[in-house]
Amino acid sequence: MDETILQIKGVSKRFSGVQALKDVSFEVKRGEVRALIGENGAGKSTLIKILSGIHHKDSGTIIYNGETVEFRNPRHAQDLGIATVHQELNLVPSLTVSENVFMGRLPYKRGNIVDWPRLHRETKQVFDKLGVEINPKVIVRSLGVAQRQFVEIAKALSQGANFVIMDEPTSSLSLRETENLFKVIRTLKASGITVMYVSHKLEELFQICDSVTVLRDGEFIATKSIDECSENGLVELMVGRKITTLFPKVQVPIGEPVLKVENLTRGNEFRDISFTLHKGEILGLAGLVGAGRTELARCLFGITRPDAGRVLVNGKAVEIKNPLDAMGAGICLVPEDRKSQGLVLKMSVQHNASLATLTRFGRLLGFIDGKSEVDAVKQSVNDLRIRTPSVRQIVGNLSGGNQQKVVFAKQAMANPRILILDEPTRGVDVGAKTEIHRLIGDFVKSGGAVLLISSELPEVLGISDRILVMSRGNLVQEFSAEEATQEKVLNCAL
Repeated sequence: MDETILQIKGVSKRFSGVQALKDVSFEVKRGEVRALIGENGAGKSTLIKILSGIHHKDSGTIIYNGETVEFRNPRHAQDLGIATVHQELNLVPSLTVSENVFMGRLPYKRGNIVDWPRLHRETKQVFDKLGVEINPKVIVRSLGVAQRQFVEIAKALSQGANFVIMDEPTSSLSLRETENLFKVIRTLKASGITVMYVSHKLEELFQICDSVTVLRDGEFIATKSIDECSENGLVELMVGRKITTLFPKVQVPIGEPVLKVENLTRGNEFRDISFTLHKGEILGLAGLVGAGRTELARCLFGITRPDAGRVLVNGKAVEIKNPLDAMGAGICLVPEDRKSQGLVLKMSVQHNASLATLTRFGRLLGFIDGKSEVDAVKQSVNDLRIRTPSVRQIVGNLSGGNQQKVVFAKQAMANPRILILDEPTRGVDVGAKTEIHRLIGDFVKSGGAVLLISSELPEVLGISDRILVMSRGNLVQEFSAEEATQEKVLNCAL
């Protein structure tokens, strides 16, 4: 068979005056792992949705397996052998693994009765091909994120897929889970299946990909063998300029303590946590997924209540029963999942940004001073360099990096003194990361203090003044910025 499995020729797509793709052309070889990268808004998601049958291209030609195709809908794309593992996994949590893998294709006995033994047997056979051990009979909601991704991949293989698209597959995975995913991808490649791998984590590309295609502002920039690439070179292709450092560290004098946590404990989530955060300081909190970092952040912001311990702000003990109490004490949280915890995607930039501070714009009888609200949001949009046509733009239509900046804007409008950032750059491109790091630097320069939770060790090491390490709910080590290394931090986390 022809070694080329996919040819994209002059594909364009436009949405409401925005040119998402413009005359994009490139080829993908059969059985390779091809990275697709670019900043948020570069056109990656649009191209994926066209290949998945969700969107229809405006112009251009797609040749798949040697035939010109028009993907009518997602089922048509699946029938032709294209499967997509989306960042938001499309599984039914209340059903078993087997039911999810063969959804819509359950085997039946006579009398329209599901042949459960055959269903579980065939599901196990698919997992055996992947080299993954998952019980076909378990309910999906009991699985971790990594295992759910394997279920999605198994579903794709059971449908006869020979081209698998993976959209940010490691965004919520630990290092160990990521390596397990890479083993599965290598298994797919060895069996002749093509993988299109979309990720903002450039370091991963050099471990798993054969080649890389770069998009910028909806246009094709380059396709290169991964052996020809460097991380800095890819960044320059993506953003169209040189970024001297991904982790710009601002030097700010460390002031007096502003937050003191003493022996904070909550069930099995975390135990006996004590630390101090100072004015002008970025305090990194490292650890593996499940170490208790997010649970600690939620407790400090009043989403959950501790069983023991106390919190002091500016030397005074405070009782934080809910997020309003936390904001009253000057503490704000940027949560780890912006889409489900930080934003209302169907609302505008204006209404998302002002959501936590509406009382600032209140008039008599509960009416809102719309002009004051718009003026304040516009100021935040300018200060944070949020790329949006208007403050009335629906926030779900913005790129991931700009959505994250809207979450920052919402918290910034509350004028916090202490900012807890839980995975603040997850799922955003390198250009947006640099902008978010600039925002963090500006905040501490203005006298704020930051507790930074991140699974990206280079980020924690790059911008933190001190690093705390959690493991299995315990605070196990503290490092100064000078003595911390990835090896030391990872060894403590493990």
